[in-house]
Amino acid sequence: MSIMRSDAKKNYDHLLTVASDLLSKGGADASLRDIARTAGVGLGTLYRHFPTRDALLEALLRARFDELTVRAGELEKSSTPGAALAAWLRETVAIAHAYSGSITAMVAAIEDGVSPLHASCLTMRTAGAQLLVRAQTAKQARDDVDGADLFALVGALSWVADQPALASRSDRIFDIVTGAVLIPPIDLES
Repeated sequence: MSIMRSDAKKNYDHLLTVASDLLSKGGADASLRDIARTAGVGLGTLYRHFPTRDALLEALLRARFDELTVRAGELEKSSTPGAALAAWLRETVAIAHAYSGSITAMVAAIEDGVSPLHASCLTMRTAGAQLLVRAQTAKQARDDVDGADLFALVGALSWVADQPALASRSDRIFDIVTGAVLIPPIDLES
């Protein structure tokens, strides 16, 4: 992103905050008009910053992916390897679920080297893979799982949480899946 005037940066950040809130409540199909109205700006201001819905979603996801990358580093320093991996997985699934329908964009971004999300998504996946390797080295995770598997598990677990008929079981399914990856089973609440 180029250098912005302070008022433009303020609008940009405010639009992202409002969009994050509305999109997490209404899914990826929340109205751009409602986002602009709620942010107290004109639709033209929104479109100057985010010319398409995809551009807005990409900016939101990129920010969340970058946060997850930083969070992986924090967890690596503060938790046991298995607990760090489980916590990162839970937070990653929560973010993927918060933007209902975003898992498709995440999966596509990994495969599309020119996607604006590609670098952030790849960095986030690498951070998770490092947590996995750390847990594997400590003999706290199966050694036949890799970073691509971990990313696929995030997609599967967020999909479960997105399904009305399965959402009430999503925490239980998360525990089953992480229990199958982590050895010995650890207390996932820590």
